Parts: sequence; C-alpha cells; structure tokens
Amino acid sequence: MANVVQDIENNIANDAPRPSQQPEAGETKVRSRGRGGGGDGGGDGGGGGGGGGGVVVVPRPGSEQNGQATRVVESEEEEDEELTLKYGAKHVIMLFVPVTLCMVVVVATIKSVGFYTQNDGQRLIYTPFPENTETLGQRALNSVLNATIMISVIIVMTMVLVLLYKYRCYKVIQGWLFLSSLLLLFFFSFIYLKEVFKTYNVAMDYITLMVIIWNFGVVGMICIHWKGPLRLQQAYLIMISALMALVFIKYLPEWTAWLILAVISVYDLLAVLCPKGPLRILVETAQERNEPIFPALIYSSTMVWLVNMADTDQPRKNSTGNSASATSVEAQPESQAIAGPAPLSPAEDDDGGFSSNWVGQQEHQLGPLQSTDETRREIQQMPSARPPPIDDDDEERGVKLGLGDFIFYSMLVGKASAAASGDWNTTLACFVAILIGLCLTLLLLAIFKKALPALPISIFFGLVFYFATDNLVRPFMDQLALHQFYI
Repeated sequence: MANVVQDIENNIANDAPRPSQQPEAGETKVRSRGRGGGGDGGGDGGGGGGGGGGVVVVPRPGSEQNGQATRVVESEEEEDEELTLKYGAKHVIMLFVPVTLCMVVVVATIKSVGFYTQNDGQRLIYTPFPENTETLGQRALNSVLNATIMISVIIVMTMVLVLLYKYRCYKVIQGWLFLSSLLLLFFFSFIYLKEVFKTYNVAMDYITLMVIIWNFGVVGMICIHWKGPLRLQQAYLIMISALMALVFIKYLPEWTAWLILAVISVYDLLAVLCPKGPLRILVETAQERNEPIFPALIYSSTMVWLVNMADTDQPRKNSTGNSASATSVEAQPESQAIAGPAPLSPAEDDDGGFSSNWVGQQEHQLGPLQSTDETRREIQQMPSARPPPIDDDDEERGVKLGLGDFIFYSMLVGKASAAASGDWNTTLACFVAILIGLCLTLLLLAIFKKALPALPISIFFGLVFYFATDNLVRPFMDQLALHQFYI
C-alpha cells in the first residue's frame, strides 16, 4: 500500500503550519471529507471513521465543538419525535379505516337483511347445547359449555398452525388457508348475495349470479394468495372478515357469543404475551426467519405477496417462498447466481486487489498516483455516479392486524345491533369503544415496540359500553323521550 503511505506524507507536508495560513481562534480545520461515520479522530492521520473516509477535525482554542455536537443530538431527537408523531397518526388512520369499514358492512347487513338475525334453530357444530331452556341456570350452563368447546377448538387449531409453521409445512398451511378462502369467497358470498337480492327484491337468474360469484371469487383468490393491487387485497380481506363475522352472529347463541368474546380476549392476551404462547411463538419464528406471516391471516397496510417475485433484480427483504426454493437460491454459488467479474488469484485476494502489479499497471497508465489538495477538491466536486438512495420507510413502516381481530370487533358491534333492543345508541357506543381500545393498543405498541394483542382492551371497552348503555343509558333516554324532557 505504498500510495497510501505517500498520500499521508504529502498531507503532513501540506498541512504544516504557515504564517499566512494560520487559522483564527475559534475555527476548526477539516482535513478530508467523506461519507460514513467519523471516528474519535484526533490530530493524527490515523483517526479514521467507522465507515471509510471520515471527517478528521483538528480542534483549536475556543472551538464550539461541544455545542455543535449538542445541536446535532437535539436535531436528531426532534426528527425522531416528528417521525413518531407522523407514523403514529398514520398508523391510527391506517387501522381505523379498515376496521370501521368492516363494522359498517356488518351493521348495515344486520339492519337491512333479516336472514342474519332470525333464529331458525340452526347452530354450529361447535355449539351443540341450546339456550332456549326453561331455567336461567340451565341456559347459563349451556352457554359456558358452548364457549368452552369453541375456545378449545380455537386453541387446538392455533397450536396446529404454529407447529406446521415451525416445521416449515408451508404447503399444508397454504392448502388449509386456500380451502378456507375458497369457502368464504364462493359459498358464503353466494348466500350473502342471494339474501341481499331477496331482501331488496332484485330479480336475477342463477347463471348471472354464478358468473358474478365466479369472477368475485377468482379475483379474490388471486389477490389474497398470489399478487394483486394492494387496495383490492385489503378490500377482499375486509370482506371475508365481515362474512365470517356475519356467520358467527347468525349461528352463535346470544349468551354464548358474549361469553366467547370475553374468553377470547383473555386467551389472546395469554397467547401473545406469555413466553410459550402460541401466537408469540408464531411471531418470533417469523421474525427469526425474516418472513412475513401469510397474507390470508394478516391485514397489512403494505404489500404482502406469498410467492417469490422472479421479475425483480434485487432480492427482497422478506421473501415468503417455500423453504425448498429459498434454500436453492441461497445455496447457489455467487458466480452462478450473479454475473460478476472473473475470480481473482489467491495472491490478489490476500491484499484486497491492490497488489504491486496493480499499482505498477496504474502508474504506467495514469502516471504517479499522488493525492493533492487540487485533485481531492476536483474529485469532491464531481457528480456521483451512484443513484440516489430510495427511501422505502413508507413501504416498510406498515401496520399489521390479524383478521381475527376484525372478525371479533365486527361480531361485537353486530351482536349489539342485532340484540333485542337494537338501539343505535348501543351500537354507536360499542363502535366508539372499539376504536378507543384500538387507539390505546397502538399507543402501547409505540411504547413497548413489540407485538401486542389487539383484542383485550377493545373487547373489554366494548362489553362495558354495551351493557352499560343497554341497561342504563337506553332506559334513561327512553324515559326522557316518554316525558318529553330535553337535555
């Protein structure tokens, strides 16, 4: 590295103190500039930065170096606070909009379509005990048994999903989610459209209806399980969450539904926060593998694709392909995966390529390699050939919410709307309570900066607001209206 030693000697010679170039008190002298972190650089030439050519500052008497460092730290803290406020509010809006849309779809359907509120005696296989009993105690016992069976099924299915994901059984999970989406997008969508057309007295033949269902289902399967526009994928996830919530509202008995909402919140709290909780294991495993969770399970504000994108030149940060394809790509030698220069000889590898032959060849072509102030100034003024860095913070700063949270939020508001009273005050109270709980959950997420359960706070507030409004506020408002008192 003879040229480096010669460059240091020239710098020392050029930076010798001269009477005409003596800096005044309070000034600082910068020897070289470059990108990367500056080290603890003192006055010697070896005080380089951590990332390459750093800024070496020679302090002079009366310098304001400490004040400048303090101002830099303060400006960085202000930028962090601005980013936190910006993306905090953005995250709230990103989640409020889809949650509101899902609950609006459910409430509008409950208020207009009588199919989802009428009791025709049909129940889910997970709730075999009826609630139309003679005694109140028997009804309470049956609701507890139904809720126990339902929660047990949810726990077992969650553990099976976590085990499949942990042992990389991606094909099984994809098939499972594929069948679930197929059932929701085709069968339940057909029932929903048929009841809506029947309610509004819209005449339509079965062939046209089948064509509509076919296009709706196929596009949804492509957007959810393959690739598609982000807004369309989000719309389909909201729609299947609303359909699932409507199924629960119709086929779950009333007391069983309220008990399930209370118990599922406690289970969500334990499953996410406990060290051996299944949902925590699932999230930590996905983070260790640098893989996003399957898009059919998670609503994301950024694009999530389940297949590897073969038409991109750069590797993605979160590849979600199967383990076999990912291993094959990683196992390829770099000379086969990326077309690069010819391999260097072992002698050239030892000195990083700056061998004596290379130095001699460069001096023969370009002359003596010496660095002066003029050459450094010219090089610094030359435009950079590298493209500007792409700011992908907006793409990476995405918020994710499980579809189960959408389902149970909408189920709570729908049950409040489909209750015997069916009062709009109760429905709006539950709606506001869920949004307040979601906002508090996002606040805790910004504080603890780790995955948190989204159900407990919102469902707790929703249940409290429902029973308080239905049993206290609604009778009070009815009495005010009856006696024509206005507040």
